[in-house]
Amino acid sequence: MVYSTNPDYNFDYEGENSEETPAPEAQDLRVMLDRKQRKGKSVTLVSGFVGEEEDLKDLAKMLKSKCGVGGTAKDGEILIQGDHRNKILELLKSAGYKAKQSGG
Repeated sequence: MVYSTNPDYNFDYEGENSEETPAPEAQDLRVMLDRKQRKGKSVTLVSGFVGEEEDLKDLAKMLKSKCGVGGTAKDGEILIQGDHRNKILELLKSAGYKAKQSGG
């Protein structure tokens, strides 16, 4: 809807259904080491997060600060620079998430 001349018209925004973030116990996260398309650099990839983008960024910020490295959060995945699989698994489990190591 772009414009309506009816002053009593009320448009319902059905397209903006934000996905609520479930509790950490309901999340099933996978932690793996990834080197694909990163010029040989390794990153720790946390995938499987379901919920709002803001909650994903908060979790990524906590993981980055605890590991003392950089990273990013986008498209439902968290990228942490370097190989920090064991530390991230411990941090996620202590925060109440169900997390498993995936891949080699």
